[in-house]
Amino acid sequence: MADKRDYYEVLGVDKNADEATLKKAYRELAKKYHPDVNPGDKEAEAKFKEASEAYAVLSDADKRAKYDQFGHAAFENGGSGGFDFSGMDFGDIFGSFGFGDIFGDLFGGGGGRYRSSNAGPMKGANIRTSVRLTFEEAVFGCEKEIEVNVKEDCKSCKGTGAKAGTKPEECKTCGGKGQVVRTRQSVLGMMRSVEACPDCHGTGKIIREKCPDCRGTGYIPIKKRYSVTVPAGIDNGQAINMSGLGEPGTMGGPRGDLRVEAIVGRHPIFQRDGFNIYSTVPISYAIAALGGSVVVDTVDGKVIYDVKPGTRSDTQIRLKGKGVPSWRNKDTRGDHYITLEIQTPDKLSNEAKELLRKFDELTGDSLHAAERVERNGGGSPQTPKKKKKLF
Repeated sequence: MADKRDYYEVLGVDKNADEATLKKAYRELAKKYHPDVNPGDKEAEAKFKEASEAYAVLSDADKRAKYDQFGHAAFENGGSGGFDFSGMDFGDIFGSFGFGDIFGDLFGGGGGRYRSSNAGPMKGANIRTSVRLTFEEAVFGCEKEIEVNVKEDCKSCKGTGAKAGTKPEECKTCGGKGQVVRTRQSVLGMMRSVEACPDCHGTGKIIREKCPDCRGTGYIPIKKRYSVTVPAGIDNGQAINMSGLGEPGTMGGPRGDLRVEAIVGRHPIFQRDGFNIYSTVPISYAIAALGGSVVVDTVDGKVIYDVKPGTRSDTQIRLKGKGVPSWRNKDTRGDHYITLEIQTPDKLSNEAKELLRKFDELTGDSLHAAERVERNGGGSPQTPKKKKKLF
């Protein structure tokens, strides 16, 4: 690719050109060097293809970023995203790279649009469905049964769509190619466009007598059950792809895929953020002050955690490796973060109340602060000269 000109130079724009500027520059060059405007002019045709190649790369954000960093070398040796229009004709460029919209605007309507033929093998459409999972099923994975509506080859016509004893005929309009070439007069002269054949709809075949069972479609809708392997760590909204279980392809093309979206139910205790799990555990004031062991729930079961003395409310602790397994790396798991929340008892016996009053007196006597303020005639309450140690 050493002989290729810089793409920005080809379009006549600078490297900071936005999408609108690129499109405008390309439309002007395409109009000037269009093969139908310059019939038989090989130089004009070469410049048209050169401009088309430059626009194909620079109008795509990912390809443009690669080109800005590596230049033409980004697409050498089979590099993804490169284009080479040197061996293509005018129809190939439109059919393969989707420039129809630009030329539809340029030439006023559909006259300048080139559409690819759908006469060749095409992959079938994907089928989408969903599966409901519990929180734990999503974390650890499971097997689920699903039922979907799919199309199978009609047994009566063996997928041809033609009545038994008959067979599809070659379309005379397109000669079995599935596409026709239209020629229209435009402001720039005669324009060619390649379109799907209106009689056979791009199949290249005409069915005179349709199969009564499938009504000429070649397929019968049925319900099928599949077993879905749900990977550990799947999150709500993520999908499992089951290749080749979608709609049938056309003209011998492969089936599409079955996409199964996960709908994960909420958990009464745990919340999930990525591969980490969060929960709140209540602890008593005595445990917070003195320290002690508490039992906490995790997705792996109950775990005993030793609370440090003097722990404040809303302290967050981390249980490493107790979170959600990574979908892509089974040996990696997130963490479980627990917020310790000191709870105040709302029902106390008389004995407990008296002990709390004694505790308060020994640690600061905050219960009698108001009495001291009144006794001192306002201002800040007097603080006891010395606190007695409880423990």
